[in-house]
Amino acid sequence: MTEQELVQCAQSGDQGAFGRLVEANQGKIYSLCYRMTGNPDDAADLTQEAFLNAWRGLAKFGGQSAFSTWLYRLASNACIDFLRREKRRLALSMTMEEDGEEDYQADLPDERWSPERELERKEAHQALQEGLAALSPEHREVLLLRETQGLSYQEIAQALELEEGTVKSRIARARMALKDYLQKDGNFFGSPSSK
Repeated sequence: MTEQELVQCAQSGDQGAFGRLVEANQGKIYSLCYRMTGNPDDAADLTQEAFLNAWRGLAKFGGQSAFSTWLYRLASNACIDFLRREKRRLALSMTMEEDGEEDYQADLPDERWSPERELERKEAHQALQEGLAALSPEHREVLLLRETQGLSYQEIAQALELEEGTVKSRIARARMALKDYLQKDGNFFGSPSSK
């Protein structure tokens, strides 16, 4: 059966068809989750969450993209939500010792999440979003699939029904156009150019 046929069977309630979709995609989804979290246990949990979300939302999947691309989006969203929750829990700890007193834990704020850094991140994110919006739809699509979804050139070519060489050239052009946009706007601080 093709992926599309399996999806249609699964949408009709066939758990076996959905199981085959899971088997076909679990390695790629786990790999994405692991790359995003850096922790194998978290990646396994998030992979399960992505497939659970896929099962629950299967009726809403309209087939505008490949099923695997939709799964990448679900897994990516689950990882982003997880990382946001984890960020809130992070705090640096340090054992302090006072003269004649017992050691105690001092919680130091994690400066990575200071208001200034958050503002910088928001401004950079806004500039990036504007830069992406300035790209052609074809360039934006391949760049997002590569950079945010972590798809290989071959996977993107299959998902978009393009030649792999076309995917590579579109990604290269998209990166250059985005870099030019950000530099022109004063929002790109790459390595300084030699004069």
